[in-house]
Amino acid sequence: MELNTVNPSTAPAPREPDDEFTVPTKYWHALEDGRVQCDLCPRACKLREEQRGLCFVRAREGDAVVLKSYGRSSGFCIDPIEKKPLNHFLPGSSVLSFGTAGCNLACRFSQNWDISKSKEFDTLADRAAPGTIARAAREYGAASVAFTYNDPTIFVEYAVDVAGACHEVGVRTVAVTAGYICDEPRRDFYAHLDAANIDLKAFTEDFYRHVCGASLRPVLDTLEYIRDHTDVWLELTTLLIPGKNDSSEEIDAMTKWVVANLGPDVPMHFTAFHPDFKMTDVPSTPPATLTRAREIAMSNGVHFAYTGNVHDPSGSSTSCSSCGTRLIERDWYVLGEYRLTDDGRCTRCGYACPGVFDGPAGTWGARRQPVHLAAFEGPSR
Repeated sequence: MELNTVNPSTAPAPREPDDEFTVPTKYWHALEDGRVQCDLCPRACKLREEQRGLCFVRAREGDAVVLKSYGRSSGFCIDPIEKKPLNHFLPGSSVLSFGTAGCNLACRFSQNWDISKSKEFDTLADRAAPGTIARAAREYGAASVAFTYNDPTIFVEYAVDVAGACHEVGVRTVAVTAGYICDEPRRDFYAHLDAANIDLKAFTEDFYRHVCGASLRPVLDTLEYIRDHTDVWLELTTLLIPGKNDSSEEIDAMTKWVVANLGPDVPMHFTAFHPDFKMTDVPSTPPATLTRAREIAMSNGVHFAYTGNVHDPSGSSTSCSSCGTRLIERDWYVLGEYRLTDDGRCTRCGYACPGVFDGPAGTWGARRQPVHLAAFEGPSR
């Protein structure tokens, strides 16, 4: 898979911050009543002077909407790519991960609520220009950079600039996102990505409305757009919450939709919930629930279904959808036997495993390495 690139004639011009961390945005329009509407996501926040959107990092200044967190991060860490989770994208490689603050959804079960729900810029303890992040990824040997921890939709201008800098030095880019984004920014954002894990939180409008303060349909639009109009490698994750989105009927409907609309080769990850944020009264997900979801998915034609957040080597390993050979053994984030050629073919039957494979498997393992980028500071582009 080639790195995604953008024609220089259509690429965005480098952004110059109005102050240290504020940059103008283009996804907004003025309303007749004097307010300005943010058009980044379907929430469509309507802002008066000095008001912020629900995400908190996009705000009205004058007659425009600006991003207030450009170049600021809640921290940087080298992770295994399988932690994103991405099981079919450069297996065993390391990824430089970072996020900012805020979120454009209001999930009551957020597992990263201290970052995604933060309205305190003290959370943004690190800073880095796009070129700095790209240089650091190269120096640390990371195959990719991930926009994660909070949703990159809300800092799309920063993410796009980081992606451009990364591609200039041969580093790929990954988004971990809920996919809750409008059409124009969706097209701009995914033109710069190499892989994405979309958090398909449930498969009912009721869940999205009452638990996330959002809507399902725009997320499905994003999934179909990625599948039909980009070369971005796509995987899905659903956090199964007891009594909320874990019924066999809902999982059956979700997985049938995925096969019919995205195809059988899009990997699906079913992960375990633990009590947190505003759902401390809900029990953790039993491992049997994840196994049941995986079995339903595979019975509906999903070729690659995984369990996560539990110790389940069988449910986290990859098998050939042609001959059944165990292709990639996983124990948490550690790879065992690896039976793929450098270009991703089964060593037994020659079937091409869907995904992005470039040489032998990496050896990063389960390590998590926090890093500071001050030593890599230089020109912003």
